[in-house]
Amino acid sequence: MKYVSKIFVTVDVVLVKEENNIEKILLIKRKNDPFKDSWALPGGFVDENEDLEIAAKRELEEETCIKCTKLKQVGAYGKPFRDPRSHVVSIAYKGVVTADTIGKAADDAKELAWFAVNELPSLAFDHIDIITDALSKA
Repeated sequence: MKYVSKIFVTVDVVLVKEENNIEKILLIKRKNDPFKDSWALPGGFVDENEDLEIAAKRELEEETCIKCTKLKQVGAYGKPFRDPRSHVVSIAYKGVVTADTIGKAADDAKELAWFAVNELPSLAFDHIDIITDALSKA
């Protein structure tokens, strides 16, 4: 009997910058379901035979037009039902960019904005947990 996994792997990126002594996080507004029109971290599915960190950099650039060369893995998030589509495990990364980094929404991001960490909107999936973990790590 051949084993076929029904678990999918995604990556999410917590991108941080400091602007006027305020720590801010980049969020995208989702263009598609699930959580259409909700704010979320940039990210997406890992392609077959793709390295996780390369996938994170690719998804970040595809959705925000921002290149971040240095990402640090924050953790893995795999609670069943965290994504209504199927069982999805996300590997989260944190990156830091300069204050003048802006970005531009692209691909399946409808909009993007930088939010002060203490003024985050309601978020899709379990992204608030990912952000909390990312900010608690150096």
